[in-house]
Amino acid sequence: MTNDKREVFISVDVETAGPIPGEFSMLSIGACLVEDPAVTFECQLKPINDNADQAALEVTGLSLERLSETGLEPRAAMTSFGAWVREAVDGATPVFVGFNAPFDWSFINYYFHRFTGHNPFGFTALDIKALWMGVSGGSWADTRSSRIAEEVKPKLRGDHDALHDAKYQAELFRLTLALRGRHHEVG
Repeated sequence: MTNDKREVFISVDVETAGPIPGEFSMLSIGACLVEDPAVTFECQLKPINDNADQAALEVTGLSLERLSETGLEPRAAMTSFGAWVREAVDGATPVFVGFNAPFDWSFINYYFHRFTGHNPFGFTALDIKALWMGVSGGSWADTRSSRIAEEVKPKLRGDHDALHDAKYQAELFRLTLALRGRHHEVG
């Protein structure tokens, strides 16, 4: 039995101050519609504490001190993101798509629940790495974005800017789905 409700895939990427939500802050969110990556959401957030993994900050170039002054309050950021999701899907079911989705979704889920009481994506996420593993028949080691890019030849590249990475992920997802169709036709 299938669900007849329309689904809208949303590519989401976050940049954080460390590996787990609550102990470390989510610093930026980038999102786009998979089928129309020009429809975007982007924001930077005030940190919820001073905890930071210096390597995480170095990769993104983000500063807790600067974001304490310029970032959105987390409640305002999540309220705005939730409103964007609802408007973007226009009554359809939003499906969170991420590259290493468990990581990004864990921060989004924590922040939505802590600051708004509700996650519009629900309790699941679609992981591009797992999809790739299923489509390609490869190993977990083959799910690095660089390995996937060798196969599907995306035009975009990731750079640890949340919106750029969300758009890159959306392209990887579209290309992987197209490859999945070819694999099913052949096999």
